Amino acid sequence: PNFGASLHILKVEIGGDAQTTDGTESSHMHYKDDENYFRGYEWWLMKEAKKRNPNITLIGLPWAFPGWVGSGKNWPYDFPDITAYYVVSWIIGAKQYHDLDINYVGIWNERKFDTKYIKLLRYTLDKSGLKGVKIIASDNLWEPITMCMLIDQELHDAIDVIGAHYPGTLTVSEALMSDKQLWSSEDYSTFNDDVGGGCWARILNQNYVNGRMTATISWNLIASYYEELPFGRDGLMTAEEPWSGNYVVESPIWITAHTTQFTQPGWTYLQTVGHLLNGGSYVALTDGLGNLTIVIETMTHDHSVCIRPPLPAFNVSAQNATFNLKGSFSSLEMLQVWYSRFDFKTNKSKFFQKLEPIKLSRGSFTLNLNVDEVYTLTTLKTGNKGTYPKPPDSAPFPKQYKDNFNVRNPAFTEAPDFADQTGVFEYFINMTDPGDHVFTLRQVVTQRPVTWATDADQTISIIGDHAWQNISLTCDIYIETPETGGVFVGGRVNKGGGSVRDAKGIFFWVFADGTYRVTNDISGNIVMAKGLSGTRAGVWHTLTLNIEGDFASGLLNGYPLWKNATILGPSNGWAAIGTSTFEFAQFDNFYVNAN
Repeated sequence: PNFGASLHILKVEIGGDAQTTDGTESSHMHYKDDENYFRGYEWWLMKEAKKRNPNITLIGLPWAFPGWVGSGKNWPYDFPDITAYYVVSWIIGAKQYHDLDINYVGIWNERKFDTKYIKLLRYTLDKSGLKGVKIIASDNLWEPITMCMLIDQELHDAIDVIGAHYPGTLTVSEALMSDKQLWSSEDYSTFNDDVGGGCWARILNQNYVNGRMTATISWNLIASYYEELPFGRDGLMTAEEPWSGNYVVESPIWITAHTTQFTQPGWTYLQTVGHLLNGGSYVALTDGLGNLTIVIETMTHDHSVCIRPPLPAFNVSAQNATFNLKGSFSSLEMLQVWYSRFDFKTNKSKFFQKLEPIKLSRGSFTLNLNVDEVYTLTTLKTGNKGTYPKPPDSAPFPKQYKDNFNVRNPAFTEAPDFADQTGVFEYFINMTDPGDHVFTLRQVVTQRPVTWATDADQTISIIGDHAWQNISLTCDIYIETPETGGVFVGGRVNKGGGSVRDAKGIFFWVFADGTYRVTNDISGNIVMAKGLSGTRAGVWHTLTLNIEGDFASGLLNGYPLWKNATILGPSNGWAAIGTSTFEFAQFDNFYVNAN
Protein backbone atom coordinates (compact mmCIF):
# COMPACT_ATOMS: atom_id res chain seq x y z
CA PRO A 1 0.00 0.00 0.00
CA ASN A 2 1.00 3.61 -0.74
CA PHE A 3 3.99 2.65 -2.87
CA GLY A 4 2.85 1.73 -6.39
CA ALA A 5 -0.25 0.00 -7.70
CA SER A 6 -1.37 -0.75 -4.12
CA LEU A 7 -3.72 -3.47 -5.35
CA HIS A 8 -6.82 -4.41 -3.37
CA ILE A 9 -7.45 -7.77 -5.07
CA LEU A 10 -5.29 -10.70 -6.20
CA LYS A 11 -7.06 -13.28 -8.35
CA VAL A 12 -5.18 -16.51 -9.05
CA GLU A 13 -5.74 -19.56 -11.16
CA ILE A 14 -6.55 -22.83 -9.45
CA GLY A 15 -4.12 -24.81 -11.58
CA GLY A 16 -5.64 -27.63 -13.62
CA ASP A 17 -2.63 -29.10 -15.49
CA ALA A 18 -3.82 -27.59 -18.78
CA GLN A 19 -3.05 -24.72 -21.12
CA THR A 20 -4.73 -21.50 -19.98
CA THR A 21 -3.34 -18.86 -22.41
CA ASP A 22 0.45 -18.72 -22.00
CA GLY A 23 1.17 -22.05 -20.36
CA THR A 24 -0.08 -24.74 -18.02
CA GLU A 25 -0.41 -24.38 -14.27
CA SER A 26 0.13 -27.37 -12.04
CA SER A 27 -2.81 -28.85 -10.13
CA HIS A 28 -2.73 -29.63 -6.42
CA MET A 29 -4.24 -33.02 -7.38
CA HIS A 30 -2.75 -34.48 -10.56
CA TYR A 31 -4.48 -37.77 -9.75
CA LYS A 32 -7.43 -38.87 -7.63
CA ASP A 33 -5.25 -40.08 -4.74
CA ASP A 34 -2.74 -37.22 -4.96
CA GLU A 35 -2.57 -33.99 -2.93
CA ASN A 36 0.30 -31.49 -2.92
CA TYR A 37 -0.20 -27.86 -1.93
CA PHE A 38 3.28 -26.65 -2.88
CA ARG A 39 3.14 -26.92 -6.67
CA GLY A 40 3.32 -23.95 -9.01
CA TYR A 41 3.91 -20.31 -8.13
CA GLU A 42 0.47 -19.14 -7.00
CA TRP A 43 0.97 -20.05 -3.31
CA TRP A 44 4.19 -18.05 -3.29
CA LEU A 45 2.51 -15.15 -5.09
CA MET A 46 -0.39 -14.99 -2.63
CA LYS A 47 1.94 -15.08 0.35
CA GLU A 48 4.12 -12.33 -1.10
CA ALA A 49 0.99 -10.23 -1.71
CA LYS A 50 -0.13 -10.78 1.89
CA LYS A 51 3.29 -9.68 3.16
CA ARG A 52 2.81 -6.35 1.41
CA ASN A 53 -0.89 -5.91 2.08
CA PRO A 54 -2.32 -8.19 4.78
CA ASN A 55 -5.82 -7.00 3.82
CA ILE A 56 -5.63 -7.92 0.14
CA THR A 57 -8.64 -9.88 -1.15
CA LEU A 58 -7.78 -13.33 -2.53
CA ILE A 59 -9.80 -15.00 -5.30
CA GLY A 60 -9.36 -18.46 -6.82
CA LEU A 61 -10.79 -19.51 -10.18
CA PRO A 62 -10.35 -22.76 -12.17
CA TRP A 63 -9.53 -22.47 -15.88
CA ALA A 64 -9.15 -26.25 -16.27
CA PHE A 65 -9.35 -29.43 -14.21
CA PRO A 66 -7.27 -32.63 -14.07
CA GLY A 67 -8.68 -35.39 -16.25
CA TRP A 68 -9.89 -37.50 -13.32
CA VAL A 69 -12.29 -34.72 -12.25
CA GLY A 70 -14.14 -35.15 -15.56
CA SER A 71 -13.86 -38.96 -15.43
CA GLY A 72 -12.25 -38.89 -18.87
CA LYS A 73 -14.71 -36.41 -20.42
CA ASN A 74 -13.87 -32.80 -21.25
CA TRP A 75 -16.59 -31.61 -18.87
CA PRO A 76 -16.43 -30.97 -15.10
CA TYR A 77 -20.13 -31.13 -14.21
CA ASP A 78 -21.15 -34.77 -14.72
CA PHE A 79 -20.02 -35.48 -11.17
CA PRO A 80 -20.48 -32.10 -9.47
CA ASP A 81 -19.70 -33.49 -6.02
CA ILE A 82 -16.21 -34.48 -7.24
CA THR A 83 -15.62 -31.06 -8.78
CA ALA A 84 -16.80 -29.29 -5.63
CA TYR A 85 -14.58 -31.53 -3.50
CA TYR A 86 -11.61 -30.75 -5.74
CA VAL A 87 -12.12 -26.95 -5.56
CA VAL A 88 -12.86 -26.87 -1.83
CA SER A 89 -9.77 -28.98 -1.13
CA TRP A 90 -7.68 -26.21 -2.76
CA ILE A 91 -9.28 -23.61 -0.47
CA ILE A 92 -8.71 -25.77 2.62
CA GLY A 93 -5.11 -26.45 1.54
CA ALA A 94 -4.46 -22.74 1.14
CA LYS A 95 -5.31 -22.25 4.82
CA GLN A 96 -3.81 -25.45 6.18
CA TYR A 97 -0.43 -25.22 4.47
CA HIS A 98 0.00 -21.48 3.82
CA ASP A 99 -2.32 -19.73 6.28
CA LEU A 100 -4.07 -18.07 3.35
CA ASP A 101 -7.76 -17.23 3.62
CA ILE A 102 -9.40 -17.39 0.19
CA ASN A 103 -12.20 -14.80 0.11
CA TYR A 104 -13.92 -15.64 -3.19
CA VAL A 105 -14.05 -18.59 -5.56
CA GLY A 106 -15.28 -18.80 -9.15
CA ILE A 107 -16.89 -21.54 -11.25
CA TRP A 108 -15.10 -22.19 -14.59
CA ASN A 109 -13.35 -19.40 -16.41
CA GLU A 110 -15.26 -18.21 -19.50
CA ARG A 111 -17.02 -21.54 -19.94
CA LYS A 112 -20.55 -22.78 -19.30
CA PHE A 113 -21.79 -22.91 -15.73
CA ASP A 114 -24.03 -25.51 -14.18
CA THR A 115 -26.64 -24.32 -11.65
CA LYS A 116 -26.65 -27.66 -9.80
CA TYR A 117 -22.87 -27.42 -9.38
CA ILE A 118 -22.99 -23.83 -8.10
CA LYS A 119 -25.54 -24.77 -5.44
CA LEU A 120 -23.54 -27.85 -4.49
CA LEU A 121 -20.35 -25.79 -4.27
CA ARG A 122 -22.12 -23.44 -1.83
CA TYR A 123 -23.33 -26.43 0.19
CA THR A 124 -19.87 -28.01 0.24
CA LEU A 125 -18.21 -24.76 1.32
CA ASP A 126 -20.71 -24.34 4.14
CA LYS A 127 -20.38 -27.96 5.25
CA SER A 128 -16.57 -27.55 5.29
CA GLY A 129 -16.69 -24.56 7.61
CA LEU A 130 -16.12 -22.09 4.79
CA LYS A 131 -19.29 -20.00 4.97
CA GLY A 132 -17.14 -16.87 4.68
CA VAL A 133 -15.90 -17.88 1.20
CA LYS A 134 -18.11 -16.14 -1.34
CA ILE A 135 -18.98 -17.32 -4.86
CA ILE A 136 -18.47 -15.30 -8.06
CA ALA A 137 -20.36 -16.33 -11.18
CA SER A 138 -19.91 -16.83 -13.94
CA ASP A 139 -16.69 -15.14 -15.14
CA ASN A 140 -18.08 -14.93 -18.65
CA LEU A 141 -20.96 -12.77 -19.99
CA TRP A 142 -23.72 -11.09 -17.99
CA GLU A 143 -26.18 -13.57 -19.45
CA PRO A 144 -27.45 -16.18 -18.96
CA ILE A 145 -26.26 -16.16 -15.32
CA THR A 146 -28.25 -13.07 -14.32
CA MET A 147 -31.53 -14.35 -15.76
CA CYS A 148 -30.97 -17.74 -14.11
CA MET A 149 -30.49 -16.00 -10.77
CA LEU A 150 -33.71 -14.02 -11.14
CA ILE A 151 -35.81 -17.14 -11.68
CA ASP A 152 -33.97 -19.42 -9.21
CA GLN A 153 -33.94 -18.13 -5.63
CA GLU A 154 -31.59 -20.84 -4.37
CA LEU A 155 -29.07 -19.97 -7.09
CA HIS A 156 -29.51 -16.27 -6.32
CA ASP A 157 -28.75 -16.92 -2.66
CA ALA A 158 -25.67 -19.04 -3.48
CA ILE A 159 -23.97 -16.34 -5.57
CA ASP A 160 -22.50 -13.23 -3.94
CA VAL A 161 -20.96 -11.44 -6.93
CA ILE A 162 -21.89 -11.41 -10.62
CA GLY A 163 -18.60 -11.27 -12.50
CA ALA A 164 -18.45 -10.44 -16.22
CA HIS A 165 -15.41 -10.41 -18.50
CA TYR A 166 -14.55 -7.50 -20.81
CA PRO A 167 -17.96 -5.85 -20.42
CA GLY A 168 -16.95 -2.70 -22.31
CA THR A 169 -18.02 -0.67 -19.22
CA LEU A 170 -21.66 -1.75 -19.73
CA THR A 171 -24.00 -4.01 -17.80
CA VAL A 172 -27.53 -5.34 -18.35
CA SER A 173 -30.77 -4.45 -16.57
CA GLU A 174 -31.16 -7.96 -15.13
CA ALA A 175 -27.80 -7.66 -13.39
CA LEU A 176 -28.83 -4.34 -11.85
CA MET A 177 -32.10 -5.94 -10.68
CA SER A 178 -30.25 -8.74 -8.89
CA ASP A 179 -29.16 -6.57 -5.95
CA LYS A 180 -25.77 -8.30 -6.13
CA GLN A 181 -22.34 -6.74 -6.38
CA LEU A 182 -21.32 -6.38 -10.03
CA TRP A 183 -17.67 -6.81 -10.96
CA SER A 184 -15.65 -6.71 -14.11
CA SER A 185 -13.92 -9.86 -12.94
CA GLU A 186 -11.51 -9.88 -15.90
CA ASP A 187 -10.66 -6.85 -17.98
CA TYR A 188 -7.86 -4.90 -19.67
CA SER A 189 -5.71 -7.64 -21.34
CA THR A 190 -4.14 -4.88 -23.43
CA PHE A 191 -0.55 -4.21 -24.51
CA ASN A 192 0.92 -2.14 -21.71
CA ASP A 193 2.18 0.87 -23.64
CA ASP A 194 0.59 4.26 -22.99
CA VAL A 195 -2.52 3.41 -25.02
CA GLY A 196 -2.89 0.44 -22.70
CA GLY A 197 -2.50 2.81 -19.78
CA GLY A 198 -5.21 4.99 -21.28
CA CYS A 199 -7.50 2.00 -21.67
CA TRP A 200 -6.99 1.16 -18.00
CA ALA A 201 -7.63 4.75 -16.88
CA ARG A 202 -10.89 4.92 -18.83
CA ILE A 203 -12.37 1.60 -17.72
CA LEU A 204 -11.38 1.97 -14.06
CA ASN A 205 -13.72 4.95 -13.92
CA GLN A 206 -16.34 4.08 -16.51
CA ASN A 207 -16.93 0.51 -15.37
CA TYR A 208 -18.73 2.16 -12.48
CA VAL A 209 -20.07 5.24 -14.25
CA ASN A 210 -21.66 3.24 -17.08
CA GLY A 211 -22.05 -0.22 -15.56
CA ARG A 212 -22.10 0.17 -11.75
CA MET A 213 -19.23 -2.32 -11.41
CA THR A 214 -17.43 -1.85 -8.11
CA ALA A 215 -14.34 -3.94 -8.92
CA THR A 216 -12.22 -4.18 -12.04
CA ILE A 217 -9.61 -6.95 -12.25
CA SER A 218 -6.76 -6.79 -14.75
CA TRP A 219 -5.65 -9.80 -16.74
CA ASN A 220 -2.86 -9.97 -16.13
CA LEU A 221 -0.92 -8.80 -13.10
CA ILE A 222 2.62 -8.86 -14.49
CA ALA A 223 3.64 -9.94 -18.00
CA SER A 224 6.16 -12.61 -16.94
CA TYR A 225 6.16 -15.02 -19.86
CA TYR A 226 7.93 -15.19 -23.22
CA GLU A 227 6.73 -12.18 -25.17
CA GLU A 228 6.10 -14.18 -28.35
CA LEU A 229 3.46 -16.23 -26.56
CA PRO A 230 -0.14 -14.95 -26.90
CA PHE A 231 -0.90 -11.55 -25.42
CA GLY A 232 2.73 -10.58 -24.89
CA ARG A 233 3.15 -7.67 -22.45
CA ASP A 234 -0.57 -7.60 -21.60
CA GLY A 235 0.08 -6.97 -17.91
CA LEU A 236 0.12 -3.96 -15.61
CA MET A 237 3.93 -4.11 -15.82
CA THR A 238 6.56 -6.25 -17.54
CA ALA A 239 9.08 -8.67 -16.02
CA GLU A 240 9.85 -11.21 -18.73
CA GLU A 241 13.61 -11.75 -18.33
CA PRO A 242 14.36 -13.74 -15.17
CA TRP A 243 17.82 -14.44 -16.59
CA SER A 244 18.67 -10.71 -16.59
CA GLY A 245 16.43 -9.46 -13.78
CA ASN A 246 15.16 -6.65 -16.00
CA TYR A 247 11.67 -5.29 -15.40
CA VAL A 248 9.71 -2.27 -16.62
CA VAL A 249 7.19 -0.34 -14.54
CA GLU A 250 4.62 0.58 -17.17
CA SER A 251 2.02 3.37 -17.07
CA PRO A 252 -0.88 1.11 -15.91
CA ILE A 253 0.86 0.73 -12.54
CA TRP A 254 0.62 4.47 -11.83
CA ILE A 255 -2.87 4.76 -13.31
CA THR A 256 -3.96 2.06 -10.85
CA ALA A 257 -2.52 4.09 -7.98
CA HIS A 258 -4.84 7.00 -8.78
CA THR A 259 -7.71 4.87 -7.47
CA THR A 260 -6.19 2.25 -5.18
CA GLN A 261 -3.99 4.51 -3.03
CA PHE A 262 -6.95 6.69 -2.09
CA THR A 263 -9.78 4.18 -1.63
CA GLN A 264 -10.20 0.81 0.04
CA PRO A 265 -12.68 -2.06 -0.13
CA GLY A 266 -15.65 -0.92 1.93
CA TRP A 267 -15.62 2.61 0.54
CA THR A 268 -18.77 3.48 -1.38
CA TYR A 269 -19.32 5.35 -4.61
CA LEU A 270 -21.35 8.53 -4.36
CA GLN A 271 -24.37 8.63 -6.64
CA THR A 272 -23.17 11.89 -8.21
CA VAL A 273 -20.79 10.30 -10.70
CA GLY A 274 -20.89 10.62 -14.44
CA HIS A 275 -19.51 12.00 -17.68
CA LEU A 276 -17.98 15.43 -18.14
CA LEU A 277 -19.63 17.83 -20.56
CA ASN A 278 -16.80 17.71 -23.12
CA GLY A 279 -15.96 14.04 -22.58
CA GLY A 280 -14.23 12.06 -19.89
CA SER A 281 -15.63 10.83 -16.59
CA TYR A 282 -15.47 11.31 -12.85
CA VAL A 283 -16.20 9.16 -9.82
CA ALA A 284 -16.31 10.02 -6.13
CA LEU A 285 -15.96 7.66 -3.19
CA THR A 286 -16.14 7.97 0.57
CA ASP A 287 -15.27 5.84 3.57
CA GLY A 288 -18.31 7.17 5.40
CA LEU A 289 -16.01 8.71 7.99
CA GLY A 290 -15.51 12.07 6.32
CA ASN A 291 -12.90 11.15 3.72
CA LEU A 292 -13.54 11.84 0.03
CA THR A 293 -11.68 10.79 -3.13
CA ILE A 294 -12.54 12.04 -6.63
CA VAL A 295 -10.94 10.46 -9.72
CA ILE A 296 -11.22 12.20 -13.10
CA GLU A 297 -10.10 10.92 -16.52
CA THR A 298 -10.20 12.62 -19.91
CA MET A 299 -8.85 9.86 -22.14
CA THR A 300 -9.51 10.33 -25.86
CA HIS A 301 -10.82 7.49 -28.00
CA ASP A 302 -7.65 6.58 -29.90
CA HIS A 303 -5.51 6.81 -26.79
CA SER A 304 -7.67 4.47 -24.67
CA VAL A 305 -8.57 1.55 -26.95
CA CYS A 306 -8.61 -1.78 -25.10
CA ILE A 307 -8.03 -5.13 -26.80
CA ARG A 308 -11.76 -5.90 -26.49
CA PRO A 309 -14.61 -5.19 -27.01
CA PRO A 310 -14.66 -2.70 -29.92
CA LEU A 311 -14.81 0.89 -28.67
CA PRO A 312 -17.58 3.08 -30.13
CA ALA A 313 -16.58 6.56 -31.28
CA PHE A 314 -16.64 9.44 -28.81
CA ASN A 315 -15.04 12.86 -28.50
CA VAL A 316 -13.09 14.49 -25.69
CA SER A 317 -11.82 18.07 -25.70
CA ALA A 318 -10.23 20.49 -23.25
CA GLN A 319 -12.64 21.97 -20.73
CA ASN A 320 -13.07 23.73 -17.42
CA ALA A 321 -14.94 21.60 -14.92
CA THR A 322 -16.42 22.98 -11.72
CA PHE A 323 -17.25 20.66 -8.85
CA ASN A 324 -19.58 21.65 -6.01
CA LEU A 325 -19.37 19.57 -2.84
CA LYS A 326 -22.57 19.27 -0.85
CA GLY A 327 -23.62 17.98 2.54
CA SER A 328 -20.84 17.16 4.98
CA PHE A 329 -18.23 17.68 2.25
CA SER A 330 -19.20 21.32 1.71
CA SER A 331 -17.03 22.34 4.65
CA LEU A 332 -13.83 20.92 3.13
CA GLU A 333 -11.27 23.65 2.54
CA MET A 334 -8.50 21.74 0.75
CA LEU A 335 -7.91 18.57 -1.30
CA GLN A 336 -4.65 16.81 -2.13
CA VAL A 337 -3.98 16.52 -5.87
CA TRP A 338 -2.27 13.75 -7.86
CA TYR A 339 -1.84 14.07 -11.61
CA SER A 340 -0.96 12.03 -14.71
CA ARG A 341 -0.72 13.24 -18.29
CA PHE A 342 -0.24 11.06 -21.35
CA ASP A 343 1.86 12.82 -23.97
CA PHE A 344 1.56 10.97 -27.27
CA LYS A 345 3.24 13.72 -29.32
CA THR A 346 6.59 14.16 -27.58
CA ASN A 347 6.53 11.06 -25.35
CA LYS A 348 7.09 13.18 -22.27
CA SER A 349 4.30 11.71 -20.25
CA LYS A 350 4.01 12.41 -16.53
CA PHE A 351 2.62 9.81 -14.17
CA PHE A 352 1.33 10.07 -10.63
CA GLN A 353 2.82 13.43 -9.75
CA LYS A 354 1.87 15.20 -6.54
CA LEU A 355 0.71 18.75 -7.24
CA GLU A 356 0.01 21.57 -4.83
CA PRO A 357 -3.21 21.05 -2.84
CA ILE A 358 -6.25 22.76 -4.29
CA LYS A 359 -8.16 25.22 -2.12
CA LEU A 360 -11.95 25.09 -2.07
CA SER A 361 -14.26 28.06 -1.84
CA ARG A 362 -17.54 27.14 -0.15
CA GLY A 363 -17.05 23.55 -1.24
CA SER A 364 -16.37 24.49 -4.85
CA PHE A 365 -13.31 24.14 -7.10
CA THR A 366 -12.60 24.37 -10.83
CA LEU A 367 -10.07 22.38 -12.86
CA ASN A 368 -8.70 23.25 -16.27
CA LEU A 369 -8.76 19.81 -17.87
CA ASN A 370 -6.84 18.91 -21.00
CA VAL A 371 -7.23 15.66 -22.92
CA ASP A 372 -5.54 12.40 -21.85
CA GLU A 373 -5.22 13.37 -18.21
CA VAL A 374 -6.00 11.67 -14.90
CA TYR A 375 -6.56 13.56 -11.64
CA THR A 376 -7.14 12.34 -8.12
CA LEU A 377 -8.41 14.84 -5.55
CA THR A 378 -8.60 13.50 -2.03
CA THR A 379 -8.72 14.29 1.66
CA LEU A 380 -6.11 11.55 2.24
CA LYS A 381 -2.50 12.64 2.71
CA THR A 382 -1.02 9.15 2.55
CA GLY A 383 -0.37 9.00 -1.20
CA ASN A 384 3.18 8.18 -2.23
CA LYS A 385 5.05 7.45 -5.44
CA GLY A 386 7.45 4.71 -4.47
CA THR A 387 11.02 4.86 -5.69
CA TYR A 388 13.12 1.87 -6.64
CA PRO A 389 16.66 1.27 -7.93
CA LYS A 390 17.29 1.14 -11.67
CA PRO A 391 16.47 -2.37 -12.89
CA PRO A 392 19.22 -4.46 -14.48
CA ASP A 393 19.63 -3.90 -18.21
CA SER A 394 17.59 -6.00 -20.60
CA ALA A 395 19.49 -8.93 -22.13
CA PRO A 396 18.63 -11.75 -24.53
CA PHE A 397 18.29 -15.31 -23.28
CA PRO A 398 21.78 -16.83 -22.78
CA LYS A 399 23.07 -18.45 -25.98
CA GLN A 400 24.61 -21.23 -23.92
CA TYR A 401 22.27 -22.71 -21.34
CA LYS A 402 22.37 -25.87 -19.25
CA ASP A 403 20.42 -27.41 -16.39
CA ASN A 404 21.12 -30.74 -14.72
CA PHE A 405 18.09 -30.36 -12.41
CA ASN A 406 20.23 -31.33 -9.39
CA VAL A 407 18.12 -29.48 -6.85
CA ARG A 408 17.49 -31.39 -3.63
CA ASN A 409 14.99 -28.97 -2.09
CA PRO A 410 13.68 -26.73 -4.87
CA ALA A 411 11.84 -23.53 -3.96
CA PHE A 412 9.41 -24.32 -6.79
CA THR A 413 8.28 -27.59 -8.32
CA GLU A 414 9.17 -26.55 -11.85
CA ALA A 415 12.55 -25.71 -13.34
CA PRO A 416 13.36 -22.08 -14.17
CA ASP A 417 12.93 -20.70 -17.70
CA PHE A 418 11.01 -23.75 -18.99
CA ALA A 419 7.45 -22.78 -19.98
CA ASP A 420 5.11 -25.79 -20.03
CA GLN A 421 2.59 -25.50 -22.87
CA THR A 422 0.89 -28.88 -22.55
CA GLY A 423 1.52 -31.20 -19.62
CA VAL A 424 3.46 -30.38 -16.45
CA PHE A 425 7.21 -30.85 -16.01
CA GLU A 426 8.35 -31.09 -12.38
CA TYR A 427 11.53 -31.70 -10.44
CA PHE A 428 11.73 -35.40 -9.56
CA ILE A 429 13.88 -37.53 -7.26
CA ASN A 430 14.48 -40.81 -9.07
CA MET A 431 14.93 -43.23 -6.18
CA THR A 432 15.46 -46.20 -8.54
CA ASP A 433 18.57 -44.74 -10.15
CA PRO A 434 21.79 -45.24 -8.19
CA GLY A 435 23.87 -43.33 -10.74
CA ASP A 436 23.87 -39.96 -12.46
CA HIS A 437 20.12 -39.48 -12.79
CA VAL A 438 18.82 -39.21 -9.24
CA PHE A 439 17.57 -35.63 -9.77
CA THR A 440 15.62 -35.19 -13.00
CA LEU A 441 12.77 -33.27 -14.63
CA ARG A 442 9.65 -35.40 -15.10
CA GLN A 443 6.48 -34.96 -17.16
CA VAL A 444 3.74 -35.96 -14.72
CA VAL A 445 0.32 -35.53 -16.40
CA THR A 446 -0.89 -38.97 -17.49
CA GLN A 447 -4.47 -38.18 -18.55
CA ARG A 448 -5.74 -35.44 -20.81
CA PRO A 449 -7.16 -32.70 -18.56
CA VAL A 450 -10.57 -31.06 -18.75
CA THR A 451 -9.14 -28.37 -21.00
CA TRP A 452 -9.85 -24.67 -21.36
CA ALA A 453 -7.83 -24.14 -24.56
CA THR A 454 -6.90 -26.46 -27.41
CA ASP A 455 -4.03 -28.29 -25.73
CA ALA A 456 -1.84 -30.48 -27.89
CA ASP A 457 -2.20 -34.27 -27.78
CA GLN A 458 1.50 -34.32 -26.92
CA THR A 459 3.16 -32.64 -23.94
CA ILE A 460 5.69 -29.87 -24.52
CA SER A 461 7.75 -27.37 -22.54
CA ILE A 462 9.53 -24.56 -24.38
CA ILE A 463 12.66 -22.62 -23.43
CA GLY A 464 15.04 -20.04 -24.83
CA ASP A 465 14.82 -17.26 -27.37
CA HIS A 466 12.11 -17.31 -30.05
CA ALA A 467 14.62 -15.67 -32.41
CA TRP A 468 17.00 -18.66 -32.21
CA GLN A 469 17.78 -20.19 -35.60
CA ASN A 470 20.85 -22.44 -35.47
CA ILE A 471 21.17 -24.50 -32.30
CA SER A 472 22.76 -27.62 -30.90
CA LEU A 473 20.60 -29.23 -28.21
CA THR A 474 21.52 -32.23 -26.06
CA CYS A 475 19.36 -33.88 -23.43
CA ASP A 476 19.29 -37.22 -21.61
CA ILE A 477 15.85 -38.80 -21.84
CA TYR A 478 14.13 -41.71 -20.08
CA ILE A 479 10.97 -43.26 -21.53
CA GLU A 480 8.85 -44.79 -18.77
CA THR A 481 6.00 -46.34 -20.80
CA PRO A 482 6.99 -49.68 -22.44
CA GLU A 483 6.23 -50.27 -26.13
CA THR A 484 4.06 -47.16 -26.69
CA GLY A 485 6.04 -44.40 -24.94
CA GLY A 486 7.88 -41.65 -26.78
CA VAL A 487 9.96 -38.55 -26.10
CA PHE A 488 11.25 -35.64 -28.21
CA VAL A 489 13.66 -32.75 -28.18
CA GLY A 490 12.91 -29.85 -30.51
CA GLY A 491 14.14 -26.62 -32.00
CA ARG A 492 12.70 -23.66 -33.92
CA VAL A 493 9.34 -24.29 -32.20
CA ASN A 494 7.23 -21.37 -33.37
CA LYS A 495 3.99 -21.50 -31.35
CA GLY A 496 2.70 -21.95 -27.82
CA GLY A 497 -0.33 -20.96 -25.78
CA GLY A 498 -3.69 -21.74 -27.31
CA SER A 499 -2.00 -22.35 -30.67
CA VAL A 500 0.33 -25.07 -29.37
CA ARG A 501 -1.51 -27.80 -31.31
CA ASP A 502 -0.36 -26.10 -34.51
CA ALA A 503 3.28 -25.70 -33.46
CA LYS A 504 5.83 -26.23 -36.19
CA GLY A 505 9.55 -26.80 -35.73
CA ILE A 506 12.05 -29.63 -35.87
CA PHE A 507 10.99 -32.43 -33.52
CA PHE A 508 13.38 -35.37 -32.94
CA TRP A 509 11.37 -38.27 -31.48
CA VAL A 510 12.48 -41.64 -30.12
CA PHE A 511 10.06 -44.35 -29.07
CA ALA A 512 10.02 -47.35 -26.75
CA ASP A 513 9.36 -49.66 -29.72
CA GLY A 514 12.90 -49.02 -31.01
CA THR A 515 12.09 -46.44 -33.70
CA TYR A 516 12.75 -42.75 -34.28
CA ARG A 517 11.04 -40.06 -36.27
CA VAL A 518 11.84 -36.48 -37.26
CA THR A 519 8.83 -34.28 -37.87
CA ASN A 520 8.14 -30.72 -38.87
CA ASP A 521 5.15 -30.42 -36.52
CA ILE A 522 4.29 -31.41 -32.97
CA SER A 523 1.43 -33.61 -34.13
CA GLY A 524 3.86 -35.73 -36.17
CA ASN A 525 2.05 -35.51 -39.48
CA ILE A 526 4.90 -34.00 -41.52
CA VAL A 527 7.66 -36.61 -41.39
CA MET A 528 11.18 -35.52 -42.40
CA ALA A 529 12.96 -38.77 -41.52
CA LYS A 530 12.27 -42.07 -39.75
CA GLY A 531 13.87 -45.42 -39.00
CA LEU A 532 15.12 -47.80 -36.33
CA SER A 533 16.80 -46.45 -33.20
CA GLY A 534 17.01 -49.35 -30.77
CA THR A 535 15.57 -47.12 -28.03
CA ARG A 536 13.46 -48.67 -25.32
CA ALA A 537 11.76 -47.80 -22.06
CA GLY A 538 13.57 -48.00 -18.75
CA VAL A 539 16.94 -46.99 -20.19
CA TRP A 540 18.60 -43.58 -20.31
CA HIS A 541 19.45 -42.31 -23.79
CA THR A 542 21.12 -39.11 -24.93
CA LEU A 543 19.54 -37.19 -27.80
CA THR A 544 21.37 -34.47 -29.72
CA LEU A 545 19.64 -32.23 -32.26
CA ASN A 546 21.74 -30.01 -34.51
CA ILE A 547 20.02 -27.37 -36.62
CA GLU A 548 22.10 -25.36 -39.07
CA GLY A 549 20.60 -23.29 -41.90
CA ASP A 550 18.29 -25.47 -44.00
CA PHE A 551 19.41 -28.80 -42.55
CA ALA A 552 19.12 -30.76 -39.32
CA SER A 553 20.81 -33.87 -37.98
CA GLY A 554 20.41 -36.04 -34.92
CA LEU A 555 22.63 -38.15 -32.69
CA LEU A 556 21.68 -40.96 -30.32
CA ASN A 557 24.06 -41.64 -27.45
CA GLY A 558 26.74 -39.65 -29.27
CA TYR A 559 26.47 -41.54 -32.59
CA PRO A 560 24.82 -40.17 -35.76
CA LEU A 561 21.31 -41.54 -36.23
CA TRP A 562 20.09 -39.31 -39.08
CA LYS A 563 21.53 -36.35 -40.93
CA ASN A 564 20.91 -33.63 -43.50
CA ALA A 565 17.14 -33.62 -43.14
CA THR A 566 15.84 -30.68 -45.16
CA ILE A 567 14.06 -28.10 -43.04
CA LEU A 568 10.81 -26.79 -44.54
CA GLY A 569 10.46 -24.10 -41.86
CA PRO A 570 10.07 -22.30 -39.57
CA SER A 571 13.25 -20.22 -39.65
CA ASN A 572 13.36 -19.57 -35.89
CA GLY A 573 11.77 -20.53 -32.58
CA TRP A 574 12.25 -21.91 -29.09
CA ALA A 575 13.98 -25.09 -27.97
CA ALA A 576 11.66 -27.71 -26.45
CA ILE A 577 11.25 -31.07 -24.76
CA GLY A 578 8.17 -33.25 -24.50
CA THR A 579 6.40 -36.58 -24.82
CA SER A 580 4.30 -38.27 -27.48
CA THR A 581 1.24 -38.66 -25.21
CA PHE A 582 0.21 -37.81 -21.67
CA GLU A 583 2.76 -40.14 -20.09
CA PHE A 584 5.52 -40.23 -17.49
CA ALA A 585 8.98 -39.48 -18.90
CA GLN A 586 12.17 -37.98 -17.51
CA PHE A 587 14.74 -35.51 -18.77
CA ASP A 588 18.22 -34.69 -17.48
CA ASN A 589 21.37 -32.77 -18.38
CA PHE A 590 19.66 -30.36 -20.74
CA TYR A 591 22.11 -28.26 -22.75
CA VAL A 592 21.56 -25.88 -25.65
CA ASN A 593 24.08 -23.84 -27.63
CA ALA A 594 22.60 -21.21 -29.95
CA ASN A 595 25.01 -20.01 -32.63
